[in-house]
Amino acid sequence: MTSEHTHSNGHTHSHATGQMAAAAASWLDSLSAEQRDKATYEYMDGERVFWYYPPLNRHGLPLRDMDDNQRKLAYSIMESGLTERAYKQAAQIIDLETTLGKVEKDAGIVSFRRDPELYYFTVFGDPRDSENPWAWRVEGHHVSLHYSIWGDKVISTTPFFFGSNPAEVLAGPDQGKRILGDREDLALELINGLSSEQERRAVIYAEAPYDILTYNSSRALFPQQEGLPGSQMNGAQREMMMSIISEYVSTVRDDVAQDKMSAIREQGLDDFYFAWGGGKERFSKHYYRIHGGNFVVEYDNRQNDANHIHSVLRDEENDFANDVLREHLLLYHVL
Repeated sequence: MTSEHTHSNGHTHSHATGQMAAAAASWLDSLSAEQRDKATYEYMDGERVFWYYPPLNRHGLPLRDMDDNQRKLAYSIMESGLTERAYKQAAQIIDLETTLGKVEKDAGIVSFRRDPELYYFTVFGDPRDSENPWAWRVEGHHVSLHYSIWGDKVISTTPFFFGSNPAEVLAGPDQGKRILGDREDLALELINGLSSEQERRAVIYAEAPYDILTYNSSRALFPQQEGLPGSQMNGAQREMMMSIISEYVSTVRDDVAQDKMSAIREQGLDDFYFAWGGGKERFSKHYYRIHGGNFVVEYDNRQNDANHIHSVLRDEENDFANDVLREHLLLYHVL
């Protein structure tokens, strides 16, 4: 079935899929039978479309249960899907658990155990089988990555979630560190650069919602696009909106991300809507969303005195490769 599934008009990604398959296979080969049992599922198992970003008991194999070599191989899977910068961000988010644990302990907050070893790696299907789709997932507190591959194409890279608590480290050796700072700064620059008329359109909530509104839904749906459309922005504002979009899309390795970025540039931003909620400066609770067609970005910084970011990229039709599977009637086998 490899020849006919050229979903969308994107290019093939044989270099990317080759690296991902090799990384996943090497990791699986390093595992004991018992470990592999935890680490693997059938591709069409319902587990594949369950995701969430708080600390919780997950399925998959956690770093805690791997030796050093297995961890290195697990990290290689994650690295195979990301740009160098995004890979560094993911590693920093994982390390931030230690900082967060200390912050909470010093503040006398009793919370979840903050543990950088509780990040779980899972493979769905067989990375060595080029005839059928397979996927890999990395998930733990504030990191949730889902990649689906079929033959020489990466058929889905969403949902893609990064969070950061604290958003800015306020004390200690890492003081000043802001892992997701650009997601905040670019959007604040855009909202503060709007005319009062534009701002009236853009602000859809007086207060920031408590969290991203799509939460961990398997399918992200907004009934309509709300806010200020790109068609009502000037050139500089549209450039800024494109920078925010790129900040999310370009976490995925370049040879895969460029398909989506080219499609967005080609389409133009007239029908992309920028929506805002809450305050307009750092450490004021704020929320934004960019929505155009199937493309949705959501960002929320409300918790912990607006020093706790949740941010996600979704594809309304093709999260978890649903659109591709529907196109090939595979989805109907499980519905």
